[in-house]
Amino acid sequence: MNLWRKLLAEFIGTSLLLAAIVGSGIMGAALAGGNDAVALLANAAATAGALYVLIVLFAPVSGAHFNPVVTLAMRIHGEISSREMVAYIGVQIIAAIAGVMLAHTMFGLPLIQPGMHARTGAPLWISEGVASYGLLLTILLGRRHRPAAIPALVASYIFAAYWFTASTSFANPAVTLARSLTQTFAGIRPQDVSDFVLAQIAGALLGCVTAFALRATATKSSSVATEPSA
Repeated sequence: MNLWRKLLAEFIGTSLLLAAIVGSGIMGAALAGGNDAVALLANAAATAGALYVLIVLFAPVSGAHFNPVVTLAMRIHGEISSREMVAYIGVQIIAAIAGVMLAHTMFGLPLIQPGMHARTGAPLWISEGVASYGLLLTILLGRRHRPAAIPALVASYIFAAYWFTASTSFANPAVTLARSLTQTFAGIRPQDVSDFVLAQIAGALLGCVTAFALRATATKSSSVATEPSA
């Protein structure tokens, strides 16, 4: 399949994902009457729902990465080339920013507004590492054991991670960067982005290593089980 079709799918999917994240945050906060739990529930549900749909639609075209650490993992596993990886990540970042601007446009807000929501400190960095670690495990092991269930698995994991991580699970460098351009419920300060991204990369790499170890162990166990007895 032509690379440009894959990149178009990544652009549309990533931009719509960010529109869902930021837009649902705006709507949820507006309707929650100051109740952050209700706003977060709306934000998490809309994000998970959008993820499910977007993965179903675009996985056959581009793999539905929508996330630089997922693209990095696919490169590590030899499923895409270095050229494709660079192109994917570039498009994901541009698309994420476009998605934030689209959400702002739909709600009549300035297109770009540097984030003001402080998200820093070890608990949040650890949360981002855990969120990214779990996401990569979900994808890599899910593709091996239940490939047809990947859309539901990823959507379910992200919905849960919104609630069990202190950071509300960004788990995506492109999403993190783009969310530094909004002052809405989903925003993050620009100065907090780099630490989040480093934690996400570390968690994702650890997830890749764990998935490889678990798959290698499973393969070895299967080989031993099928050896003929003496």
